[in-house]
Amino acid sequence: MLRTLFLQAPSFEGFDGGAGSRYQARREIRSFWYPTWLAQPAALIPGSRLIDAPAHDLTLADVTAVAKDYDLVVLHTSTPSFASDVKTIEALKAANPALTAGFVGAKVAVDPDGSLKAAKALDFVARNEFDFAIKEVAEERDLASIAGISFRRPDGRIEHNAERPILENMDLLPFVTPVYQRDLKIERYFIGYLKHPYISIYTGRGCKSRCTFCLWPQTVGGHRYRTRSVGHVLEEIAWAQKAFPQVKEFFFDDDTFTDDLPRAEAIAKGLGRLGVTWSCNAKANVPRASLKVMRDNGLRLLLVGYESGNQQILHNIKKGMRIEVAERFTKDCHELGITIHGTFILGLPGESRETIQETIHFAARINPHTIQVSLAAPYPGTFLYKQALENGWLDEANAELVDAHGVQIAPLHFPHLSHEEIFDSVEEFYRRFYFRSGKIASIVGEMVRSPEMMRRRLREGVEFFRFLRERRAVAP
Repeated sequence: MLRTLFLQAPSFEGFDGGAGSRYQARREIRSFWYPTWLAQPAALIPGSRLIDAPAHDLTLADVTAVAKDYDLVVLHTSTPSFASDVKTIEALKAANPALTAGFVGAKVAVDPDGSLKAAKALDFVARNEFDFAIKEVAEERDLASIAGISFRRPDGRIEHNAERPILENMDLLPFVTPVYQRDLKIERYFIGYLKHPYISIYTGRGCKSRCTFCLWPQTVGGHRYRTRSVGHVLEEIAWAQKAFPQVKEFFFDDDTFTDDLPRAEAIAKGLGRLGVTWSCNAKANVPRASLKVMRDNGLRLLLVGYESGNQQILHNIKKGMRIEVAERFTKDCHELGITIHGTFILGLPGESRETIQETIHFAARINPHTIQVSLAAPYPGTFLYKQALENGWLDEANAELVDAHGVQIAPLHFPHLSHEEIFDSVEEFYRRFYFRSGKIASIVGEMVRSPEMMRRRLREGVEFFRFLRERRAVAP
């Protein structure tokens, strides 16, 4: 077995580009998702090591020194971080010429040929679900025999092996939490709306929804929700409870945990017996009865992608959601005491000055506890990317989706709506949502009741306003 290093490379300062982050960028408030997509194959390979440089403030010199002791390095890359990640591989191989280097992630899954041609130091890329493909590389199998990879032959020719069958038995994947315990400092992982420290894992892959912008289902996970058994999930949570007594919340990062409601309720009841606090991603259509079952068994928060308050935009992006259904769902959550972190996207197809205002009013009306406002990001491999190219909405200069500091740009523009207008609308959205008397009173009350929350919100406030100042300084 090759000595294998899994690496999330250093890039922009404070860059949440880890192998668990759906949209790689610096956030308004410093935050990091777990590198779960790297931890999973690391769990399959004895003696491997996982380094998440951004979350642990490690430099290129730090990881280069470590890489000298390994035979194989597997690095998770993304569209925004690709150029920086290539430089990392070049530095690692300069220090250790015998090192075999591979990339994984949506970026190389959709463009393996272009990725290999752009990175001469790269030996292979693994496409789509890469867990067992990487395991076979670490076992020193002939690269030509490994399904699901593209590789460079000694003479420089690039070969693309057959596709790897999609993984059906998700229980074949070992727990990721032992890798977290071995290689990560969990206190380094922080998400503003989750209790700290938290742990996130996947209980399944794939999402039946067809949202045109969403990265994982269109590039890696697919549109069929393939799940671990209820017992397998509960066994890992029980293990993690003992391994991490300091953890205050578990988050299930499946694209839509509530896609299979009977399973979600069964897991919830098991979690209730374990006495854990937990949260998950959900679509804004969960029936009240299911919400109550989950609430009664430890559910604290739902992360809900509302995206827009305009029905036509929701149709344009194939969200499969009615505004009135989302409103009723949100009302149910409020009445049941379930906290909501709502996410919104500005600059989607059909956006106008009027629809931006409509979405801001919608967010204020349904009033989730906290929000995140993002800019539409046409990642290669998504329908939105194809649509943007065909309609001339995306300029090549904006294709990396972030600026030189790792901050999201507004990559799309429309004949009636400029980059600048879309970019500026994010700050307007935040200010008009949070600077309402009722919202301010709610946040202050939360801080008064909890000294810990007081410290946390004050720190977040400082970070948020600093981010807005920096954002204005680099505005298009």
